[in-house]
Amino acid sequence: SRPLAPDQQHRIGPTTRGVHHARAKDTHMLRRPARDLTRTFTRTFASSSSSAPRVSIERAADGVATVTLGRPEKLNSLDIDMFRAIRSAAVELAEDKGVRAVVVHGSGRAFCAGLDVKSINHPLHARANGRELLDRPDGAISNLAQDVCYLWRRVPAPVIAATHGVCLGGGFQIALGADMRIATPGCKFSLMEAKWGIIPDMGATVVLPELVPKDVATELIMTGRIFDGEEALRLGLVTRLAEEPLAEARRLASEIAARSPDSTAAVKRLLDATYCEADDRRKLHLETALQRRLLGGWNQLASAARGLGAPPLLQPSFAARSDEWLAEADAEAEAEVRAMLDGGEVEVRGDEVSEACA
Repeated sequence: SRPLAPDQQHRIGPTTRGVHHARAKDTHMLRRPARDLTRTFTRTFASSSSSAPRVSIERAADGVATVTLGRPEKLNSLDIDMFRAIRSAAVELAEDKGVRAVVVHGSGRAFCAGLDVKSINHPLHARANGRELLDRPDGAISNLAQDVCYLWRRVPAPVIAATHGVCLGGGFQIALGADMRIATPGCKFSLMEAKWGIIPDMGATVVLPELVPKDVATELIMTGRIFDGEEALRLGLVTRLAEEPLAEARRLASEIAARSPDSTAAVKRLLDATYCEADDRRKLHLETALQRRLLGGWNQLASAARGLGAPPLLQPSFAARSDEWLAEADAEAEAEVRAMLDGGEVEVRGDEVSEACA
């Protein structure tokens, strides 16, 4: 990998908390010509008080981005700079059409040991940290504490968490925000907020219902007990076990990256929107609407050519992911579904989805 020059590294500090402001100087990086993606390069997000990167992103030639939590001396625990850096990394990847899959892992001996309580509650910064973590900007669906889990769901590509060592509290919720989790058999998990007399407030209420029954979630949250990867697999909290989870996550990410980026984005949107919904009408309408957007597109035709066994020389390459899967389009799709649930109906006309009153 090739590290960025100092002037290309983004330092997150008091004057660069806004995600859009933080990314303004790096827009050229996200709009590289396709030929530049044949190189692997690394992007770092540094601490406001240290030159050591809290998070780095390494992009590979196949479109797989590896996100590394880089605070190994503290078991990648979450101080305010780590929160900011994870949020910025997720926002950047969500807007990069060249990303086909994402792997999130922790450097050193652990994935993430959870909240750095001593740092967050430092007497000189506790009040400001609390406001920054819990206040929700006008119009935002999540606050900074929730962003580190929830924003991975906004990346229109599969996100795979590779966990080892410990994956506790807020660290576990980061992993739960991924689409898949691969863990070592001995990795230690816990929703340990009960230890501090609080509740999981970093997105667990969104993701846990998709994975486990209510009674299982209740027991894990109320006890805050620690369990290993083998039990996490039995409970449905991890996707599979591997002695080398990072290598296995990268292998799986590369396999998915070889598919159409539009179809994988559509699958993610469809399942996120409907997986725990009991409304069959909504599911069926959304399936049809998304399928019509995919059919006949360049990447769908490229997939068909491969599926039909066209010779390699005649197989068209995949194009960059369509703008339809950016955050703005995702918000529009959610608004359409919301309108339908309020009594409207989605009509599909050609490639468009429009709302009509029932």
